[in-house]
Amino acid sequence: MIKLINYAVNYVDSKFVKATSTDGYTKTMAYSILKNHNQADVTEKNAPLRIKFDALASHDITYVGIIQTAKASGLKKFPVPYVLTNCHNSLCAVGGTINEDDHLFGLSAAKKYGGIYVPAHQAVIHTFMRENFAGCGKMILGSDSHTRYGALGTMAIGEGGPELVKQLLSKTYDVKYPDVIAVKLTGNVRKGVGPQDVALALIGEVFKSGFVKNKVLEFVGDGIKNLSVEFRNGIDVMTTESTCLTSIWETDCKVKEYLAKRGRECEYKELKAGEGAYYDGAVEIDLSKVEPMIAMPFHPSNVYKLADVIANPYEILHKVELEGRELLKNENFTLTDKIVDGKIMVNQGIIAGCAGGTYDNIYEASQILNNKSIGSNTFTMSVYPSSTPVYMQLVKDGSFQRLIETGTIIKTAFCGPCFGAGDVPSNNGFSIRHTTRNFENREGSKPNEKQLASVALMDARSIAATAANGGVLTSALGIDYDNEVPEFTYDKNIYSNRVYNGFGKAQENEEIIYGPNICDWPEMINLTDNLLMKMVAVIDDPVTTTDELIPSGETSSYRSNPLRLAEFALSRKEPNYVPRAKAVKESELNRRNGSLDAEYIDALNTANINLKGSVSIGSVIYANKPGDGSAREQAASCQRVLGGVGNIAKEYATKRYRSNLINWGMLPFIAKENIFEVNDIVIIENVKEKLVNNDLVFPVTIVRGNEVIKDELKIDALTDNERQIIKDGCLINYYKVN
Repeated sequence: MIKLINYAVNYVDSKFVKATSTDGYTKTMAYSILKNHNQADVTEKNAPLRIKFDALASHDITYVGIIQTAKASGLKKFPVPYVLTNCHNSLCAVGGTINEDDHLFGLSAAKKYGGIYVPAHQAVIHTFMRENFAGCGKMILGSDSHTRYGALGTMAIGEGGPELVKQLLSKTYDVKYPDVIAVKLTGNVRKGVGPQDVALALIGEVFKSGFVKNKVLEFVGDGIKNLSVEFRNGIDVMTTESTCLTSIWETDCKVKEYLAKRGRECEYKELKAGEGAYYDGAVEIDLSKVEPMIAMPFHPSNVYKLADVIANPYEILHKVELEGRELLKNENFTLTDKIVDGKIMVNQGIIAGCAGGTYDNIYEASQILNNKSIGSNTFTMSVYPSSTPVYMQLVKDGSFQRLIETGTIIKTAFCGPCFGAGDVPSNNGFSIRHTTRNFENREGSKPNEKQLASVALMDARSIAATAANGGVLTSALGIDYDNEVPEFTYDKNIYSNRVYNGFGKAQENEEIIYGPNICDWPEMINLTDNLLMKMVAVIDDPVTTTDELIPSGETSSYRSNPLRLAEFALSRKEPNYVPRAKAVKESELNRRNGSLDAEYIDALNTANINLKGSVSIGSVIYANKPGDGSAREQAASCQRVLGGVGNIAKEYATKRYRSNLINWGMLPFIAKENIFEVNDIVIIENVKEKLVNNDLVFPVTIVRGNEVIKDELKIDALTDNERQIIKDGCLINYYKVN
């Protein structure tokens, strides 16, 4: 089904041959696009790139903070199209007026600075960008990790908000020329197999080894022509879960037709890897051998063949149950209780968002469910189309009628089920979803209130098959249904009548509308000569997601109030983090007022250290591999607001999380191993001097009561700008003086 080639290759006559040099790296699609957007003098392997994007996109969890930061840094108008969608906190059901207040802020900001504003329930962010902005050879930056439009010929990258701030201020996205991995598709999928199945199979093969981490996936091969554009989009958006940097696909007449239907045929051009193109590795996928897959809790990489799970329910569910108990540190987590008479009973089915809510997925699901019933027991089914044009077509072709007749509930374009703000299952519930993620508690349960639920990822087709079987876990492979998807009719008037398009028409005198929850960022001080860091959380999990660093769901409603949002930092993973961090911040305030707390005086005396120059106190956390998942900058900014000065990790799960730390003035340290305990005081002398000198090794002294431990931390190479941002204390401070 999938083969990994873990050595450099050239793509010759549609086959991979082992490369003997890097000749041919300029023949990739990625090279030509990067070169056209690079502001640096050279575009070559291992060289630093300085990228400017063609368009930007944010949703209503992130755009307030981004615009506030850019405004504080001198923003006058948006230099490129900036799309503000409202697909995450659309319900306006939590926290009183705060969600709709943010929407009014977004509309007024779009008017003042010349942006594009998409009202709530009109479209999820990535579908709107595919429909209106993705084009062949373009680059788009979004403040959402699933910013992926490679199937439409666009290299799109999801990053934290500060990277969008840089673009809004006409600065560049700085990154080393990435490795490029070819993904060759051959054959054709069988009936009942969908894009999520292909994506999960890929993620299951590459995630744990880091095979494609921070690299570009370049899709090639004659199997592409056998897939509809929406099928390709469904695979492409899930490449985020492989931890790749971005993606790009060969384009063809189907892409041209997709763009033409949306009035953008001029955005089409053929993209194709050149003969002899050089790749740093490759993946081969035989589509004809892909079968329905399932990603069990609690990660998209925890992948099994659906048929194996159905055939061996106790063996697999018991294994996942034990893994879940270890991860959750909770013996009450159960999955084997879902087995009834040898069959796995599911509580809920969801098809939604940028991955699941496409026209093709929902249409085929409706055909599988045609003239069926989801039953009147505990199983429920909800479908969220990804945009109003998709919604309209599904109404016209009868798909929604077929689904409604089964007992399925039709909802609007909303990302809520994907991050815990919609259709939260019951306690101990087991949900199957065609969405992007199934991290622990991401579905909305609250472990601190003794709630547990879990999600498995599946394709819409097998979810529909399960629904048709009354909630008994079922594969769509082999089911007889009409899978011939009719031609999609795109109605552009839906957006023309409702979306505000102010690009190029900035209204300087427009007043931005602020609600009472929208607050400015608090002051963040510059890096001092020396650091006293107190360890306030030690996380031993193999991977720590951004959802654990700052929970999603209703918590995100407070994203426009930095201090209030920070109260939730690590709340589901380490409930004592916030009070510990606050205590450290109080010690720093005491220091600024001329009084160094006794525990820090004692630590310096115990270590026999006499610091010379300025000193500050800050909190720090340790995690083995933090930052997998969302691009939300709040995973870092909440730590900073609470007085955090750094993270220590064996490695960082994604570039975007490390970039978020840097942009918020936090040091991204690397440790060989975890030698830390909560309440350790970690002393780093001459930290600013070493940072300025571009030293990569930082000797540290760890004081644990009367014990003194000498060790060292490292920092992977930083750019000149990154070092200056950390030195200045954060990106906002950097732009005030640079």
